[in-house]
Amino acid sequence: MVSNHPNCILISIAYFFSLEILMYYLPAALIGILLLETVNYIEHYGLRRKRSETGIYEKVQVVHSWNSNHPIGRILLFELTRHSDHHYIANRPFQLLRHFDQSPQMPAGYPAMLILSLCPPLWFKVMDKKVEELQRA
Repeated sequence: MVSNHPNCILISIAYFFSLEILMYYLPAALIGILLLETVNYIEHYGLRRKRSETGIYEKVQVVHSWNSNHPIGRILLFELTRHSDHHYIANRPFQLLRHFDQSPQMPAGYPAMLILSLCPPLWFKVMDKKVEELQRA
């Protein structure tokens, strides 16, 4: 049985497929990890759940993650843009995820937000203003 340890995966790819395939796998895996973490960052930036006096956080609601309800993004990203509903009801199938008006809305679609996140000063200028607006509401 192969372990889930990353080294075992890399060794297995090299052994069963070749070092050349491993050299294709590594940058593809790095790009995948960077995209995953960047999307996670932009979906949750600046949003916090309240913590009770006992230290327990409030239940996850639709206001605890950013959405982007652009039709093309919805189709291309398999409803990733309706991220808030996924957090609210984690076992809802992706094709049934709903839009909520009370969910924070990204100022642009996912591709634009990914690019914006690559320039931190611009990201903070745009998103900190949106976070402040949400905190005042």
